[in-house]
Amino acid sequence: MGSATDIQTLQGIKLNTVRQAISSDCYQRSTRKALGWYAFDLVLYLSAMWGVFASHSPWLKLFFGLLAGCTVAFMFVWAHDAAHGALFKSKRVAEVLGTIFMLPSLQMYRLWAFGHNRVHHSFTSFSPVDWIWRPLTPAEYASRSPWQRFIYRLERSPYSCALHYLLRVWWPGMVRFKPDANTEDRHLLTLNKLITLVFFLAFSALAYAYAGGIVGVIAAVIVPWLVFNYFIALFIFLHHTHPQIPFFDSRQEWTNTLGQLYCSTVVRCSRLSEMLIHNIMVHTPHHVDPRIPFYNLKRAYADLKREYGSYIHEYRFRWSTVRHIFKSCQLYDFENKVWYSFRQGAALVRNNAQGDLSRAAGA
Repeated sequence: MGSATDIQTLQGIKLNTVRQAISSDCYQRSTRKALGWYAFDLVLYLSAMWGVFASHSPWLKLFFGLLAGCTVAFMFVWAHDAAHGALFKSKRVAEVLGTIFMLPSLQMYRLWAFGHNRVHHSFTSFSPVDWIWRPLTPAEYASRSPWQRFIYRLERSPYSCALHYLLRVWWPGMVRFKPDANTEDRHLLTLNKLITLVFFLAFSALAYAYAGGIVGVIAAVIVPWLVFNYFIALFIFLHHTHPQIPFFDSRQEWTNTLGQLYCSTVVRCSRLSEMLIHNIMVHTPHHVDPRIPFYNLKRAYADLKREYGSYIHEYRFRWSTVRHIFKSCQLYDFENKVWYSFRQGAALVRNNAQGDLSRAAGA
């Protein structure tokens, strides 16, 4: 549960005040670095794809497909920064290169940026608007059908959390999303869908013809897509979910500073891992100001930590820690800012029901 004192203190601090702690050097963009990392990620992806197409063993094809899925996640993080305007002055350059890098993950650049930049970054952890990884309350969970509870449990498992991104983001937020007539650039949003569809069909046909039929399609297209969905679901969950991090459903309680500084985590990994995933787990400075390029996030975090370190939730990535967070953060009491496990939530609902019966009998 979040500290009431911390929450109250941060409610009185403007986000721009927090940003002043970050040195101006952290905002410096380098086209050379951006394109260098683009080339690095692309070489990794093409090497994995070469393995898929060149291997004769189905199992080896699937192995290279798994590796390709990891590189697709790296590419997506690069495109994510481009969509924030953190890498290039030119929006057109960012969109062209970002669109290309999002294609293997079957994400639609403009549609993704439309929801991510406007919703998630503007209202982080304010659940009526930012619905990503919004937890159910014990009462809400108890009122769901057995099938809905089963799906929710799968979503909040460290092994099957990809289902959350597929069901809550990719399918409704991109594939089925239909902008209304007043949406700016709605035709370009539709064009993004068509570009992604053409890529999927063309690349699937290529894999079928030259990578071993249906096994080639699974290894070159489906497996990388599924691996990416797992990574992004896990990353986003860990970015904003922790036993000490609150969620808000009241606009009077939530502030931008709370959402960006207090409700975003820093999860430290090995130096190699942080390099490959472009520092995306050093997430707090990115939320404080998404204009900071990924290669400057560590420096920006050092600046933030000096002045606001006591408000930042930082821990080391360990699988035991990940399992603990998933187990502890299953249901949530928005009013009292308390996390419950499924077992604790069920006990709370039963106790509340028994209390209601006792009060009714007494009346």
